[in-house]
Amino acid sequence: MTATLERVDVARTAPARGRSRARVRHRLTVLAFLAPAILGFALFFGYPLVATIGFSFTRYDLINPPEWIGWENYAYMFSDELFRTAVHNTLWFVVVLTAARVVFALGVASVIARLKSGVGLVRTLCYLPSLAPPVAATLVFFLVLRPNEGPLDAFLGWFGLDGPLWFADPVWAKPGIAAVVLWVSGDLMIIILAAILDVPQEQYEAAELDGAGPVRRWWHVTLPTISPVLVFGVVNSIILALQLFTQAVVAGSAASGSAEVTGATKVLGYPENSTLTFPMWLYTQGFRYFDMGYAAAMATVLFVISFAATALLVQRMRKATHQEES
Repeated sequence: MTATLERVDVARTAPARGRSRARVRHRLTVLAFLAPAILGFALFFGYPLVATIGFSFTRYDLINPPEWIGWENYAYMFSDELFRTAVHNTLWFVVVLTAARVVFALGVASVIARLKSGVGLVRTLCYLPSLAPPVAATLVFFLVLRPNEGPLDAFLGWFGLDGPLWFADPVWAKPGIAAVVLWVSGDLMIIILAAILDVPQEQYEAAELDGAGPVRRWWHVTLPTISPVLVFGVVNSIILALQLFTQAVVAGSAASGSAEVTGATKVLGYPENSTLTFPMWLYTQGFRYFDMGYAAAMATVLFVISFAATALLVQRMRKATHQEES
Protein backbone atom coordinates (compact mmCIF):
# COMPACT_ATOMS: atom_id res chain seq x y z
CA MET A 1 0.00 0.00 0.00
CA THR A 2 2.83 2.39 0.91
CA ALA A 3 4.69 1.63 -2.32
CA THR A 4 1.53 2.32 -4.31
CA LEU A 5 1.08 5.73 -2.66
CA GLU A 6 4.72 6.65 -3.33
CA ARG A 7 4.32 5.80 -7.02
CA VAL A 8 1.18 7.96 -7.16
CA ASP A 9 3.02 10.88 -5.53
CA VAL A 10 5.91 10.54 -7.98
CA ALA A 11 3.47 10.47 -10.89
CA ARG A 12 1.81 13.64 -9.62
CA THR A 13 5.00 15.58 -8.92
CA ALA A 14 6.78 14.68 -12.19
CA PRO A 15 4.64 16.98 -14.42
CA ALA A 16 4.98 19.81 -11.88
CA ARG A 17 8.78 19.44 -11.89
CA GLY A 18 8.76 19.41 -15.68
CA ARG A 19 6.71 22.62 -15.79
CA SER A 20 9.01 24.24 -13.24
CA ARG A 21 12.09 23.38 -15.30
CA ALA A 22 10.38 24.67 -18.45
CA ARG A 23 9.63 27.98 -16.70
CA VAL A 24 13.23 28.26 -15.54
CA ARG A 25 14.53 27.59 -19.08
CA HIS A 26 12.06 30.12 -20.48
CA ARG A 27 13.17 32.80 -18.00
CA LEU A 28 16.84 32.11 -18.72
CA THR A 29 16.16 32.37 -22.47
CA VAL A 30 14.36 35.70 -22.01
CA LEU A 31 17.17 36.96 -19.78
CA ALA A 32 19.76 35.96 -22.38
CA PHE A 33 17.96 37.99 -25.06
CA LEU A 34 17.60 40.95 -22.70
CA ALA A 35 21.19 40.78 -21.49
CA PRO A 36 22.66 43.17 -24.14
CA ALA A 37 20.01 45.80 -23.40
CA ILE A 38 20.38 45.38 -19.62
CA LEU A 39 24.17 45.60 -19.82
CA GLY A 40 23.99 48.65 -22.09
CA PHE A 41 21.52 50.37 -19.76
CA ALA A 42 23.64 49.61 -16.71
CA LEU A 43 26.88 50.68 -18.40
CA PHE A 44 25.74 53.83 -20.20
CA PHE A 45 22.97 55.06 -17.89
CA GLY A 46 23.04 53.35 -14.51
CA TYR A 47 26.76 53.72 -13.80
CA PRO A 48 27.02 57.37 -15.01
CA LEU A 49 23.94 58.28 -12.94
CA VAL A 50 25.34 56.72 -9.78
CA ALA A 51 28.79 58.25 -10.43
CA THR A 52 27.27 61.69 -10.98
CA ILE A 53 25.36 61.51 -7.72
CA GLY A 54 28.53 60.39 -5.96
CA PHE A 55 30.66 63.19 -7.44
CA SER A 56 28.01 65.75 -6.44
CA PHE A 57 29.10 65.31 -2.82
CA THR A 58 32.77 65.93 -3.61
CA ARG A 59 35.18 68.64 -4.71
CA TYR A 60 36.61 67.31 -7.97
CA ASP A 61 38.62 69.08 -10.68
CA LEU A 62 39.42 66.10 -12.99
CA ILE A 63 43.06 66.20 -11.89
CA ASN A 64 43.16 65.66 -8.13
CA PRO A 65 41.28 62.82 -6.42
CA PRO A 66 37.70 63.67 -5.38
CA GLU A 67 37.43 65.17 -1.88
CA TRP A 68 34.27 64.47 0.11
CA ILE A 69 32.54 67.71 1.16
CA GLY A 70 29.01 66.49 1.87
CA TRP A 71 26.15 68.84 0.94
CA GLU A 72 28.31 71.91 0.29
CA ASN A 73 27.74 71.89 -3.48
CA TYR A 74 23.98 71.83 -3.02
CA ALA A 75 24.12 74.53 -0.33
CA TYR A 76 26.22 76.76 -2.59
CA MET A 77 23.47 76.74 -5.25
CA PHE A 78 21.28 78.94 -3.04
CA SER A 79 23.98 81.62 -2.86
CA ASP A 80 25.05 81.40 -6.51
CA GLU A 81 23.50 84.43 -8.23
CA LEU A 82 24.14 83.16 -11.75
CA PHE A 83 22.59 79.82 -10.77
CA ARG A 84 19.38 81.65 -9.84
CA THR A 85 19.53 83.58 -13.10
CA ALA A 86 19.95 80.35 -15.06
CA VAL A 87 17.02 78.76 -13.21
CA HIS A 88 14.82 81.79 -13.93
CA ASN A 89 15.67 81.75 -17.64
CA THR A 90 15.18 77.99 -17.88
CA LEU A 91 11.77 78.19 -16.18
CA TRP A 92 10.80 80.88 -18.69
CA PHE A 93 11.68 78.54 -21.54
CA VAL A 94 9.85 75.64 -19.87
CA VAL A 95 6.60 77.58 -19.51
CA VAL A 96 6.69 79.41 -22.84
CA LEU A 97 8.11 76.64 -25.01
CA THR A 98 5.90 73.91 -23.56
CA ALA A 99 2.71 75.87 -24.16
CA ALA A 100 3.74 77.37 -27.50
CA ARG A 101 5.23 74.16 -28.91
CA VAL A 102 2.22 71.98 -28.12
CA VAL A 103 -0.31 74.61 -29.26
CA PHE A 104 1.68 75.35 -32.43
CA ALA A 105 2.09 71.67 -33.34
CA LEU A 106 -1.57 70.93 -32.53
CA GLY A 107 -2.79 73.88 -34.58
CA VAL A 108 -0.69 73.03 -37.64
CA ALA A 109 -1.64 69.34 -37.40
CA SER A 110 -5.35 70.20 -37.13
CA VAL A 111 -5.16 72.40 -40.23
CA ILE A 112 -3.28 69.77 -42.25
CA ALA A 113 -5.77 67.08 -41.20
CA ARG A 114 -8.62 69.12 -42.76
CA LEU A 115 -6.88 69.76 -46.07
CA LYS A 116 -8.46 68.15 -49.11
CA SER A 117 -5.48 68.42 -51.49
CA GLY A 118 -1.74 69.02 -51.29
CA VAL A 119 -1.56 67.30 -47.89
CA GLY A 120 1.74 65.57 -48.64
CA LEU A 121 3.43 68.76 -49.81
CA VAL A 122 2.27 70.85 -46.85
CA ARG A 123 3.16 68.09 -44.39
CA THR A 124 6.65 67.80 -45.89
CA LEU A 125 7.24 71.57 -45.84
CA CYS A 126 6.18 71.78 -42.18
CA TYR A 127 8.37 68.84 -41.21
CA LEU A 128 11.54 69.77 -43.14
CA PRO A 129 12.78 72.46 -40.67
CA SER A 130 13.01 69.85 -37.92
CA LEU A 131 15.78 68.16 -39.93
CA ALA A 132 17.98 71.27 -39.72
CA PRO A 133 20.85 71.00 -37.21
CA PRO A 134 20.35 73.30 -34.20
CA VAL A 135 23.46 75.33 -34.99
CA ALA A 136 22.42 75.92 -38.60
CA ALA A 137 18.82 76.75 -37.64
CA THR A 138 19.95 79.28 -35.03
CA LEU A 139 22.39 80.94 -37.43
CA VAL A 140 19.66 81.21 -40.07
CA PHE A 141 17.39 82.97 -37.58
CA PHE A 142 20.25 85.21 -36.50
CA LEU A 143 20.83 86.32 -40.10
CA VAL A 144 17.11 86.81 -40.75
CA LEU A 145 16.58 88.80 -37.54
CA ARG A 146 19.88 90.69 -37.69
CA PRO A 147 19.23 94.35 -36.74
CA ASN A 148 19.43 96.86 -39.64
CA GLU A 149 20.78 94.19 -42.01
CA GLY A 150 18.40 91.25 -41.87
CA PRO A 151 15.47 90.64 -44.26
CA LEU A 152 12.93 91.16 -41.46
CA ASP A 153 14.22 94.64 -40.66
CA ALA A 154 14.27 95.47 -44.36
CA PHE A 155 10.63 94.37 -44.66
CA LEU A 156 9.59 96.40 -41.62
CA GLY A 157 11.48 99.38 -43.03
CA TRP A 158 9.08 99.49 -45.99
CA PHE A 159 6.36 100.42 -43.50
CA GLY A 160 8.52 102.85 -41.55
CA LEU A 161 8.90 100.46 -38.59
CA ASP A 162 12.05 99.68 -36.63
CA GLY A 163 12.49 96.08 -35.59
CA PRO A 164 13.86 95.05 -32.17
CA LEU A 165 17.47 94.07 -31.64
CA TRP A 166 16.40 90.45 -31.06
CA PHE A 167 19.43 88.44 -29.93
CA ALA A 168 21.26 91.61 -28.85
CA ASP A 169 18.35 92.79 -26.67
CA PRO A 170 17.80 91.22 -23.20
CA VAL A 171 14.02 91.54 -23.66
CA TRP A 172 13.86 89.93 -27.11
CA ALA A 173 16.70 87.38 -26.91
CA LYS A 174 14.63 84.65 -25.24
CA PRO A 175 11.64 85.08 -27.61
CA GLY A 176 14.08 84.86 -30.52
CA ILE A 177 15.46 81.55 -29.24
CA ALA A 178 11.90 80.32 -28.62
CA ALA A 179 11.09 81.13 -32.25
CA VAL A 180 14.01 78.96 -33.38
CA VAL A 181 12.74 76.02 -31.31
CA LEU A 182 9.17 76.46 -32.61
CA TRP A 183 10.40 76.52 -36.20
CA VAL A 184 11.93 73.05 -35.79
CA SER A 185 8.88 71.49 -34.06
CA GLY A 186 7.84 69.50 -37.12
CA ASP A 187 8.55 66.20 -35.39
CA LEU A 188 5.90 66.84 -32.73
CA MET A 189 3.51 68.07 -35.39
CA ILE A 190 3.83 64.80 -37.30
CA ILE A 191 3.15 62.75 -34.16
CA ILE A 192 0.03 64.78 -33.31
CA LEU A 193 -1.13 64.63 -36.93
CA ALA A 194 -0.90 60.84 -36.87
CA ALA A 195 -2.97 60.78 -33.67
CA ILE A 196 -5.64 63.06 -35.18
CA LEU A 197 -5.91 60.94 -38.31
CA ASP A 198 -6.25 57.85 -36.11
CA VAL A 199 -9.42 59.13 -34.39
CA PRO A 200 -12.29 56.82 -35.42
CA GLN A 201 -14.65 58.45 -37.91
CA GLU A 202 -17.61 56.84 -36.14
CA GLN A 203 -17.08 59.18 -33.20
CA TYR A 204 -17.24 62.25 -35.47
CA GLU A 205 -20.36 60.91 -37.16
CA ALA A 206 -22.07 60.22 -33.83
CA ALA A 207 -21.23 63.72 -32.59
CA GLU A 208 -22.51 65.23 -35.83
CA LEU A 209 -25.81 63.35 -35.47
CA ASP A 210 -26.12 64.85 -31.99
CA GLY A 211 -25.87 68.31 -33.53
CA ALA A 212 -22.23 69.06 -32.72
CA GLY A 213 -20.50 71.51 -35.06
CA PRO A 214 -16.86 71.40 -36.18
CA VAL A 215 -15.59 73.24 -33.09
CA ARG A 216 -17.51 71.07 -30.64
CA ARG A 217 -16.43 67.91 -32.47
CA TRP A 218 -12.83 69.04 -32.25
CA TRP A 219 -13.19 69.92 -28.55
CA HIS A 220 -15.22 66.93 -27.38
CA VAL A 221 -13.96 64.20 -29.75
CA THR A 222 -10.52 65.03 -31.09
CA LEU A 223 -8.89 66.45 -27.96
CA PRO A 224 -9.98 63.70 -25.51
CA THR A 225 -8.96 61.00 -27.98
CA ILE A 226 -5.46 62.37 -28.61
CA SER A 227 -4.88 63.47 -24.99
CA PRO A 228 -2.21 60.77 -24.35
CA VAL A 229 -0.25 62.10 -27.33
CA LEU A 230 -0.63 65.67 -26.03
CA VAL A 231 0.73 64.56 -22.64
CA PHE A 232 3.71 63.06 -24.47
CA GLY A 233 4.16 66.39 -26.26
CA VAL A 234 4.08 68.28 -22.96
CA VAL A 235 6.63 65.94 -21.35
CA ASN A 236 8.84 66.07 -24.43
CA SER A 237 8.67 69.87 -24.53
CA ILE A 238 9.49 70.21 -20.82
CA ILE A 239 12.55 68.00 -21.17
CA LEU A 240 13.62 69.86 -24.31
CA ALA A 241 13.34 73.22 -22.53
CA LEU A 242 15.20 71.96 -19.47
CA GLN A 243 18.04 70.80 -21.73
CA LEU A 244 18.13 73.92 -23.94
CA PHE A 245 21.77 74.59 -24.69
CA THR A 246 22.90 74.79 -28.32
CA GLN A 247 20.50 77.48 -29.51
CA ALA A 248 21.29 79.76 -26.56
CA VAL A 249 25.05 79.34 -26.94
CA VAL A 250 25.06 79.91 -30.71
CA ALA A 251 22.70 82.90 -30.53
CA GLY A 252 24.76 84.58 -27.81
CA SER A 253 27.99 83.74 -29.61
CA ALA A 254 26.83 85.23 -32.91
CA ALA A 255 25.14 88.29 -31.40
CA SER A 256 28.04 89.22 -29.13
CA GLY A 257 30.61 88.97 -31.91
CA SER A 258 33.19 87.75 -29.39
CA ALA A 259 33.39 84.10 -30.38
CA GLU A 260 36.74 82.59 -31.23
CA VAL A 261 34.86 79.88 -33.11
CA THR A 262 31.15 79.40 -33.65
CA GLY A 263 29.53 78.54 -30.32
CA ALA A 264 32.61 79.30 -28.17
CA THR A 265 31.73 82.71 -26.77
CA LYS A 266 33.49 84.40 -23.89
CA VAL A 267 30.38 86.49 -23.18
CA LEU A 268 28.28 83.95 -21.30
CA GLY A 269 24.51 84.36 -21.58
CA TYR A 270 24.73 87.37 -23.88
CA PRO A 271 23.07 89.81 -23.63
CA GLU A 272 23.21 90.53 -19.88
CA ASN A 273 22.75 86.86 -18.90
CA SER A 274 19.29 86.86 -20.48
CA THR A 275 20.06 83.64 -22.40
CA LEU A 276 21.98 81.88 -19.63
CA THR A 277 20.24 78.51 -19.23
CA PHE A 278 20.72 75.79 -16.63
CA PRO A 279 22.68 73.46 -18.97
CA MET A 280 24.90 76.37 -20.06
CA TRP A 281 25.85 77.18 -16.47
CA LEU A 282 26.33 73.47 -15.74
CA TYR A 283 28.65 73.10 -18.75
CA THR A 284 30.57 76.21 -17.75
CA GLN A 285 31.14 74.98 -14.22
CA GLY A 286 32.30 71.56 -15.39
CA PHE A 287 34.37 72.30 -18.49
CA ARG A 288 35.44 75.92 -18.12
CA TYR A 289 35.98 76.18 -14.37
CA PHE A 290 36.61 72.40 -13.95
CA ASP A 291 34.40 72.31 -10.87
CA MET A 292 33.06 68.84 -11.61
CA GLY A 293 31.59 68.34 -8.16
CA TYR A 294 29.35 71.40 -8.46
CA ALA A 295 28.49 70.50 -12.05
CA ALA A 296 27.53 66.98 -10.93
CA ALA A 297 25.28 68.46 -8.24
CA MET A 298 23.57 70.64 -10.85
CA ALA A 299 23.16 67.63 -13.16
CA THR A 300 21.58 65.66 -10.31
CA VAL A 301 19.11 68.47 -9.62
CA LEU A 302 18.24 68.65 -13.32
CA PHE A 303 17.64 64.90 -13.44
CA VAL A 304 15.41 64.95 -10.34
CA ILE A 305 13.33 67.84 -11.71
CA SER A 306 12.92 66.18 -15.13
CA PHE A 307 11.98 62.85 -13.55
CA ALA A 308 9.52 64.46 -11.12
CA ALA A 309 7.80 66.49 -13.84
CA THR A 310 7.47 63.43 -16.08
CA ALA A 311 6.17 61.21 -13.28
CA LEU A 312 3.63 63.83 -12.17
CA LEU A 313 2.24 64.33 -15.68
CA VAL A 314 2.02 60.59 -16.35
CA GLN A 315 0.30 59.98 -13.02
CA ARG A 316 -2.28 62.70 -13.67
CA MET A 317 -2.87 61.37 -17.14
CA ARG A 318 -3.50 57.87 -15.82
CA LYS A 319 -5.87 59.21 -13.18
CA ALA A 320 -7.82 61.22 -15.78
CA THR A 321 -8.01 58.19 -18.09
CA HIS A 322 -9.22 55.99 -15.23
CA GLN A 323 -11.94 58.51 -14.31
CA GLU A 324 -13.15 58.66 -17.94
CA GLU A 325 -13.34 54.86 -18.17
CA SER A 326 -15.23 54.55 -14.89
